[in-house]
Amino acid sequence: MIRLAEGPVVCVGETMAALVPEPVGPLVAAEALSIAVAGAESNVAMYLADHRVPVRWVSALGDDPFGRRVLAEVAAPGVDVSGVRTDPSRPTGLLVKDPGTAATRVHYYRRGSAAAALGPEALTGAAVRDASLLHLTGITAALSPSCRDLVEAALRGPHPVSFDVNHRPALWSDGGAAEVLRDLADRADLVFVGLDEAQALWGAAVAAPGDIRTLLPGPRLLVVKDGATAATVYDGPTPHTVPALRTRVVEPVGAGDAFAAGFLAGLYRAEPPDRALRLAHLTAGAALRVAGDHGPLPSAARIARLLSAPEAQWRRLGPSGDPPPGPGGGSPDGGSPARTRPSRVLPR
Repeated sequence: MIRLAEGPVVCVGETMAALVPEPVGPLVAAEALSIAVAGAESNVAMYLADHRVPVRWVSALGDDPFGRRVLAEVAAPGVDVSGVRTDPSRPTGLLVKDPGTAATRVHYYRRGSAAAALGPEALTGAAVRDASLLHLTGITAALSPSCRDLVEAALRGPHPVSFDVNHRPALWSDGGAAEVLRDLADRADLVFVGLDEAQALWGAAVAAPGDIRTLLPGPRLLVVKDGATAATVYDGPTPHTVPALRTRVVEPVGAGDAFAAGFLAGLYRAEPPDRALRLAHLTAGAALRVAGDHGPLPSAARIARLLSAPEAQWRRLGPSGDPPPGPGGGSPDGGSPARTRPSRVLPR
């Protein structure tokens, strides 16, 4: 595993205000919209704060009510937001969710946002200087040329870099995602990628986690998520696989960010690979059980008990430590989770 120096984990990237129909239903029929926040990197930061890991978020927001709302909500769990710049001439990005019977469609209004103007200079200030690790995603690389330059600068810099591929097709209208994301990921120290995501990006030759390791030999740590089945981390050439915990899914959006935060919390605490993956699964479960991106973690005592549980017990228990769901709730070996409502997200 990577050994981190002292200092905060620094998460860099855009967070938007999110408008969600209330109650949940198609946007066209909505009578009211609730306000939330949505950002991959800030989601990671908030869950790291929940795990009591020192964490800082670096970004830019507009000088507007949405920006002030975002800043307050990200700071609330204990995230250091001193590295967030207010841009008086650009707005805070916005997204609107449109839940349907089979999927949730997301409409983005982020072109020309404050965060889209971020560049390598965001990495030169005091907010980054003492970082133990930088966490970035492929979303940032797609926002603008200056944002891609920021990711490139981070990969050349003195700090270890964690990179979540986080492919968003709607942001890659030029079709260059496969080549760019593979190049960026292969230069990071730690990479997160979903198996289905890798298959969509890099083709049918990707059939198993080992195929992704062949495509990305560069990272010291490569974490491959296989949905509700399992996750595998390659520590150098050595794989470690931990089955996913079963849970009833309310909304999957944000679960990948929670998973990354859990693994990074394990890394920060110098946990071995298997325990870091368990912590990642437990943290992802917190996001899966709520309609928003950020749900409450199990108690510290319950987390400690599950991290130390024998393998057979790990496979049998749900993420809250309760017995697994009854018939229809998935197999005891980590099969597909039961879903309370359709929750797939389609890119726009």
